[in-house]
Amino acid sequence: MTVVTRFAPSPTGYFHAGSYRTALFSWIYARQNKGKFILRIEDTDKERSKKEYEENIVESLTWLGLEYDEFYRQSDRTDMYKKYIQQLIASGHAYVSTAEQEAIRAKEMVAKFGKAAKPESSEPLRSVIRFKNPNKKVAFDDLIRGRVEFDTTELGDFVIAKNEDEPVFHLVVVIDDHEMGVTHILRGEEHISNTPRQILILEALGKPILQYGHIPLLLASDRSKLSKRKGAVPVSEYRSRGYLPGALVNYFALLGWHPSDDVEIMSLDEIVSKFSLERVQKGGAIFDEEKLKWFNRQYILKLSDADFAEHSKPFLPEWIVPNSDTFRKLIPVLRDKVVIFADLHDMFGANGEMAFVHRIAEYPTDKLLWKKNPDRAASVKHLSAVKEFLLTVAESSFSAENVKSVLWPYVETNGKGDVLWPLRMALTGQDKSPDPFVSAALIGKTESLKRIEAAIGRLSA
Repeated sequence: MTVVTRFAPSPTGYFHAGSYRTALFSWIYARQNKGKFILRIEDTDKERSKKEYEENIVESLTWLGLEYDEFYRQSDRTDMYKKYIQQLIASGHAYVSTAEQEAIRAKEMVAKFGKAAKPESSEPLRSVIRFKNPNKKVAFDDLIRGRVEFDTTELGDFVIAKNEDEPVFHLVVVIDDHEMGVTHILRGEEHISNTPRQILILEALGKPILQYGHIPLLLASDRSKLSKRKGAVPVSEYRSRGYLPGALVNYFALLGWHPSDDVEIMSLDEIVSKFSLERVQKGGAIFDEEKLKWFNRQYILKLSDADFAEHSKPFLPEWIVPNSDTFRKLIPVLRDKVVIFADLHDMFGANGEMAFVHRIAEYPTDKLLWKKNPDRAASVKHLSAVKEFLLTVAESSFSAENVKSVLWPYVETNGKGDVLWPLRMALTGQDKSPDPFVSAALIGKTESLKRIEAAIGRLSA
């Protein structure tokens, strides 16, 4: 048997973390079993479904590397659903419930459940098509939770269509899964209560029962369900913030599952090779943004300089040319600091720690004085000495290592704070910046000497 899984999102919001984890598990299971993965857009909710959300789902899956083998859209399949509705009515498994019958049912529900009763349709006085419930127990072996049993009597005769042209969720899901040859359904545990209805419909149609596996909920830090309406960030937003797709894949695979060797950093191929439904936990998995950032940091550290530069491009200010000598000098410094690439916006902003590379910020002259020895003459002396040492370093070899090598004996003799603090301020004008050896190398010999001379002039005025 060829394993066929599906991911069936509704395009009623942007593709978010909870949905992505479900798609990932379904994709992994299909690939692990050399099967087929189907993307099916469930857009029967005409009022809330939007094309932009569908496009967001497709683009996000592509960005994450979860290619699908077949694509379907439920709105393109309405004629087929009508055929099945007519079949169920003809066989006696479904019937048209008139507006009058619906009104009576609504009154019975209120009498039985009081104000807490929830009507099955937003238009209870309209005729609908209901499935004739055989009122039996339904049991199935959940791939994650084991044996599950429901008494369907409490479901009553449930709605499967508003009319022959407007089927609802439970019916279209069953029809699509059968027609598309789906064998295994991996979905969130919130759908477990839908399973008995869908099994009853499959039995009424004489179709084989599928394999179901219900994945634990993805929870926010307060243990509430993460969803498109509460707390879940769209995958496209993670992309715009500068997360790497591999980091998201890796982290989300470990939300509710872990390999037997407890390794954390894994490629998608490694995850596929190690994945097993037996190791999927039954309890909810808590989404931790800080942990995701940690994963992203590990993936950034593994990037080549060329790939780091490529991912940096959308987040760099206009004055930086990505393939320039200046940027090549910046890469080691940035790689040491960046957690997500959007950090570059702040780092190169007006008050960012790397802004000095472009232009030095305005700063009070007194900032050039070391707090433990606020003596202007001493600062002038040390900056003048540093200037003379730097003149001995060739422009072509003006690296952080060479700058440090030529200055360090003087620094050790005269005190780190006394020498390096005024040098840092002279070069960057900022309290927070890379060390002065790195800063000097980043702006180059000519600009370093120019800024030191300016600082000496201010102190001597």
